Amino acid sequence: MDYQEFLNSKHVVALADGITVQDSDIHPSLFPFQRDMTRWALRKGRSAIFADTGLGKTRIQLEWARLLGQKTLIIAPLSVARQTIREGKKIDIEVKLVRSQDDVDSDICITNYEMIKHFDAGAFGAVALDESSLLKALSGKTRKLLTEMFADTQYRLCCTATPAPNDYVELGNHAHFLGICTQAEMLAMFFVNANKEHTFVYGGRAYHRKGSNKGGQEWRLKHHAEEAFFSWLASWSVTLTKPSDLGYSDDVFVLPPLNVYPTFVPVEYTPDDRLFFTHMRGIKDQAAIRRKTMPARLEELEALVDGSEEQWIIWCGLNEESTAVTKALTDAIEVKGNNSPEYKAQTFEEFQDGKHRILVTKSKIGGFGMNFQNAHKMVFFGLSHSWESWYQAIRRQWRYMQEYPVDVYVIIADIEAEIYQNIMRKDAMAARLRSEMVKRLKGYEKGELGMTVPLKDDYTEDTVRGEGWLAMLGDSCTRLKELGKDSVDMSVYSPPFADLFTYTASEHDLGNSRNWDEFFEHYKFIIQEVLRVTKPGRLTCVHTSDIPAMANKDGYIGIRDFPGAVIEAYQDEGWTFVGRILIGKNPQAQAIRVKSKALLFVQMRKDSTSSRPALVDHVLLFKKPGDNAVPVTPVDNGEMNNELWIKWAHGIWTDIQETNTLQFNPARGAGDEKHICPLQLETIERCIKLYSNPGEVVLTPFGGIGSEGYQAVRFKRKAILIELKRSYFDVLIKNMRKIEMESRTLDLFSVSGIKVPEGGMTSAAVAS
Repeated sequence: MDYQEFLNSKHVVALADGITVQDSDIHPSLFPFQRDMTRWALRKGRSAIFADTGLGKTRIQLEWARLLGQKTLIIAPLSVARQTIREGKKIDIEVKLVRSQDDVDSDICITNYEMIKHFDAGAFGAVALDESSLLKALSGKTRKLLTEMFADTQYRLCCTATPAPNDYVELGNHAHFLGICTQAEMLAMFFVNANKEHTFVYGGRAYHRKGSNKGGQEWRLKHHAEEAFFSWLASWSVTLTKPSDLGYSDDVFVLPPLNVYPTFVPVEYTPDDRLFFTHMRGIKDQAAIRRKTMPARLEELEALVDGSEEQWIIWCGLNEESTAVTKALTDAIEVKGNNSPEYKAQTFEEFQDGKHRILVTKSKIGGFGMNFQNAHKMVFFGLSHSWESWYQAIRRQWRYMQEYPVDVYVIIADIEAEIYQNIMRKDAMAARLRSEMVKRLKGYEKGELGMTVPLKDDYTEDTVRGEGWLAMLGDSCTRLKELGKDSVDMSVYSPPFADLFTYTASEHDLGNSRNWDEFFEHYKFIIQEVLRVTKPGRLTCVHTSDIPAMANKDGYIGIRDFPGAVIEAYQDEGWTFVGRILIGKNPQAQAIRVKSKALLFVQMRKDSTSSRPALVDHVLLFKKPGDNAVPVTPVDNGEMNNELWIKWAHGIWTDIQETNTLQFNPARGAGDEKHICPLQLETIERCIKLYSNPGEVVLTPFGGIGSEGYQAVRFKRKAILIELKRSYFDVLIKNMRKIEMESRTLDLFSVSGIKVPEGGMTSAAVAS
């Protein structure tokens, strides 16, 4: 595999593993966007369709199952199952409702989530999850069973409404079920832990969020991972809020007006444990308020609903509310959690057919998947903080093909107004985020659906020369090829430590590797080129360190032997490993910098088995095979004596000042996930003086902000620096021009016989 082929393989996408069909194979009742999505899902083999209510997910799902020609099991909420059977009849597809494997005698069968343990997954060639957002709501045990049962099923499809754009748990559950990757792998690739309070930018707009204070974990997209994430997401899912999102005609798919009418019922309420009410204190307080204010709210509800001849849905949150509402209203029928599945399904169907005027239930019972567009009025008899319950309940009526404006009434106590305001705030934020998500996905999804989309590549190159130095902007694997064979006397550098999307979004970035193997597959191209340009018998000095292993990324908490892996990689490419220098680190400073609990005093006192030593730096020394034509003689060069040799050749350097680096703050971009950690100047100095002569060429294939080149020029060598990131390259150029100017000054005073202090002249000294 050549280098360009390797870069192409780094693009994080889900590959197609399905079948190809023609438009003429698909039922003519499907709209153009539905046909294209069906063809795409069949071609992919394993995919998700995130489409808003009323956009025809059921028909797409049924056509997908029919055209595969496999024995297919559709899993859905029971109330939705009968609805799917009715929809199938409209396009001549027979779907059988089954409750166990013994009932399976049809090509396309449907069951509910609660019954999956009664089936043999190996008997089916395809599985589809209807209302797959329920993956998040299912118990961990059921979700795990579902994922493991169908892990070997060749064809898998998930269908649900557009997920909340910042609900990464839901996306991770889908990716895991489909076999794209585990949720942990998704988080490791594209996200960082965002437990702390922070402000994040999405689509050019700033959002502020408080982190979890309950020990849970919240995640946000790595800044440089945004494009890669949306490209990856579009490779296995289609997100659609309306056909025109992807350039199709909206035609009949236009939502009617949505009218929300809040009623804040004035009530006098005093908590049992307080002298007067100040604010709500959690779920128990909210439930108590709803119970005590129920009579006043019932009066408002009766006045609103009993005088109407329209069909209504009344969404309740408490069992007491549901019972009281059903008794108070004329022609009301109640669906409760303890009703049999058959009763729930039958009652919902009867409401759809107009046999009941008022349906009273909870959003968690009837708020997912059902099509209740036969009605266009609803009441929230009380409200929770769950935006998803609010959104899903509304979409039962407010959906495409609804002929009338949808009226949503909210009846809550005036002291609960903050809940309503919170829901409205979440709703507005979700709408903005969803709009941005669709906009970001559009280009990638058009490409997936076979439309022409221009490819985007931000990779650029540049070259800047100075006195004794050459700086090259670009990919080391590419730009090293411009250097002649056996033209470099030594190299010194620190490679990225396998951190994905930490500093750039480019696939040229060595750090942007999905895993350990891909990192070293990329790294070998650089190792090979450095070997080619290095003179025989000469050295390269590679600065490395062990890497902490993290549970969400590596599956365990411990240490990864990065230096050992680098040694193996260099030896595989023909280098000879000749030595290692260890550089001691301050454990307290490291604990603060990397936020490691294992280095804290409190962990040592709590349980020292979970403590560890500070991670020391390793400078690994490799020699290119062959005889060195020009001996390196640091003593003759005046840069070394026996005493200094003993100190530097000790193999353990404990006197390197960790803070003695070039200034790096100007180089750090707003999207960088980690601070720049330039190599200490003393470390570079020792490597250069030990393994090169003045006037020789020193190379760094990871130029960063120019530390290695800076020291090379400072100590009378020539420098070649290669750096991929523009913001770093710009600072590198400034640092190289600075040392170039200082070197001129040093040379001027040296010729004049004036002794100049090491480090250059101060402005006062020059003036004197």
